[in-house]
Amino acid sequence: MEKPYVVGIDMGGTNTVFGVVDARGTILHSGSIKTGKHADVNDYVDELAQAVRCVVEQAGGSGKIKGIGVGAPNGNYFSGCIESAANLPWKGRIPLAKLISEKLENIPVALTNDANAAAIGEMTYGVARGMKDFIMITLGTGVGSGIVIGGNLVYGHDGFAGELGHVIVRRHNGRQCGCGRQGCLETYASATGVARTAREYLEIRNEDSVLRDLDPDTLTSKDIYDAAIKNDKIALDIFESTGHMLGEAFADFIAFSSPEAIVLFGGLAKAGKFISEPIQEAMDKNVLSVFAGKTKLLFSQLKEADAAVLGASALGWEAKEQN
Repeated sequence: MEKPYVVGIDMGGTNTVFGVVDARGTILHSGSIKTGKHADVNDYVDELAQAVRCVVEQAGGSGKIKGIGVGAPNGNYFSGCIESAANLPWKGRIPLAKLISEKLENIPVALTNDANAAAIGEMTYGVARGMKDFIMITLGTGVGSGIVIGGNLVYGHDGFAGELGHVIVRRHNGRQCGCGRQGCLETYASATGVARTAREYLEIRNEDSVLRDLDPDTLTSKDIYDAAIKNDKIALDIFESTGHMLGEAFADFIAFSSPEAIVLFGGLAKAGKFISEPIQEAMDKNVLSVFAGKTKLLFSQLKEADAAVLGASALGWEAKEQN
């Protein structure tokens, strides 16, 4: 019997990466195109379909492909549409799942946002395999989340549930967020939020720091991590304050769904113990006593280079089942 495969497509603001994936989570063939190259979404889908066909042919042809999963900004699982994505060139409501399916021999396509795709990938191939209740937190340019309860991803009534990065953690004088509100977790705990904290600390504090040798406008979370390894006091304090804020928020998230684990993924998660130790400390200090010690703090086991495609591909198996 022929082995079935699926295609995972991760649409980022800059690049769209895709791959043919087997049931074990091995990426057999992969490729990429530029996301924002075309002003018309139909031209983008044409180029994407042509590129996907190439990797599908390498895997033995479209007959082996049982489903396609897509992770995309503002992707709605219920409608199969991208809705008002700020970092894409096409505005309004884009029926992306339908457009892709029509271009690829009507193979079933399922679509969701990138953080939800990461959660599905972690549950299918990663550290959350076998878990029925966990929360995936993606710490990248923003803070994304995927909430799994009873083995099912939480979508809400409209497909957009699980925006934990936009929980307000500072009610007074909070930072301005791209969503239009102030004080969202994302403005502090994302990679860009951490860089913003660094600029503030360098301005108001007097200690020596290797960070002062760098251009403050181009500071990254990696720069702060490199400084923390050198025992730089300001860098260590940045991770401590960021971790405490995340830990306080996680204590609240635990009260909502009592997850077995909170799984961290993304660039900021690479800070390891610098971020995890203050998170754990603040979680333990703030969690409701009935939940104390019950929720593990884990790092994703998926390779960052592969995780987005694997997460989307896991959704491809769902598309196959729904068809």
